[in-house]
Amino acid sequence: MINLKFTIHQFLLTVSISLGLGFTVIAQQTSDTKFKKPVTETIQKIESLFDIEVIDDRKLLEDKELDYADWRIEQGNLEVSLTNVLLPFNLTYFKQADGTYQIRKFEHHKISIDKAENKLAFLAKNYSTLAEWKTRKASLKTCMRETFGLNNAPKTPDSKPILTKKRNYKGYSVENIGIEILPGVYATGSVYKPYPLKQKAAVIITPNGHFLDGRYRKDEQIRCAMLAKMGAVVINYDLFAWGESELQFPVENHQNSIASTVQVLTGIRLLDYALKLKYADPERVGVTGGSGGGSHTMFLAAIDDRVKVSVPVVMVSSHFSGGCPCESGRGIHLCGKGTNNAEIAALAAPKPQLIISDGEDWTYTVPELEFPFIQNSYGFYGKRELVENAHFPKEGHDYGYSKRMAMYPFMAKYLDLDLKVVKDFNGKIDESEVIIEDKEAFLVFGKSGKKLPNNALKNIDRLYEMFGEKNQKNNDVEN
Repeated sequence: MINLKFTIHQFLLTVSISLGLGFTVIAQQTSDTKFKKPVTETIQKIESLFDIEVIDDRKLLEDKELDYADWRIEQGNLEVSLTNVLLPFNLTYFKQADGTYQIRKFEHHKISIDKAENKLAFLAKNYSTLAEWKTRKASLKTCMRETFGLNNAPKTPDSKPILTKKRNYKGYSVENIGIEILPGVYATGSVYKPYPLKQKAAVIITPNGHFLDGRYRKDEQIRCAMLAKMGAVVINYDLFAWGESELQFPVENHQNSIASTVQVLTGIRLLDYALKLKYADPERVGVTGGSGGGSHTMFLAAIDDRVKVSVPVVMVSSHFSGGCPCESGRGIHLCGKGTNNAEIAALAAPKPQLIISDGEDWTYTVPELEFPFIQNSYGFYGKRELVENAHFPKEGHDYGYSKRMAMYPFMAKYLDLDLKVVKDFNGKIDESEVIIEDKEAFLVFGKSGKKLPNNALKNIDRLYEMFGEKNQKNNDVEN
């Protein structure tokens, strides 16, 4: 219960004031005072009326007063009452598993589990046939492209990709790539290939997430190299205003909504590049990434029909849409009068999809909540078996060893990759032969960035203008 110390007279909003004249005047709250009272008192009244417990462990209600406070209570409707009282302070509530209600700051990308359940139930009622689902799917796909701003994107410049010297290792090679995806805007990444490359290869795009060290970190190197050894051309890339992208845009610009647009476009245009390679097989295209890279895995699978297989990792959720503007900054989750990442993941249906989740982040509800919902969309095609969930209840937010062990066989099965080449004598997948390189080895433009092309754009306002938009965010940084 909220810890409040006041008498019944205080609760009735009366204050006794002695005037020293032999009598007492009662200052009762009326329209003269706009029925103002501490919001904590109104919350306590709600607790009493609805027999609930409200938790304000973050002390968000301290020292707050509310006009017409008790008038905002709607008897018989707890949710409306709490919303009416909290909304003026940009606060909301999350119903907890134990039945209590926790006061939280309103964040557009987060909702409580019970609200997510209601949302999924509402969405599911909107389509009960394949035809209805296809209509919904087409509508969301169109809206997502428009909302990302992709329809207004300038054509890809005709400049040649910048490729660094290839490094050859046992079973795979690595070279770095800089590609001009927009006039003066370069995406940077690395291309892993089977070595030697003697036959048609699958293509796998791996969007990066917000993990420490970005695409240079050990587990991403392992993932890309292993998939290359199995027979895929694998391309990863820096987030916008992260890594080498910071040579053009400071890291503060990663908080601009245009980051989402550029990152989606980077995935699309790197796939354009990859599929022009003579040895690339356009019928075997996959995408996988974790965290924010998991968001962009879902986005690419949803809007780019060339993607045949997807593995979003630690990101599918109906109650969290991504806390970074590069994920939720464009408002794509408002498409179709409201959607969420569970429904966006379902847009991949009926193509093979492995959803990897864990027990220590927002994906902990996937097995019971999101996965059955997504399966339903696959069921319209009679293909429920093509979507799978690998859940790790005792693990956290990463693309670690066990999650990779789930991903490799799935990619091998549906992209026709050779899993045997990465197994040891005991039949166990062996990552030990992957060579972990230093960050400097992955740089396209050199350690000091001196190789950055002269036409490189370094102005966020002009980047917005390319899409016919105006930058409305003040980052207080010089471009």
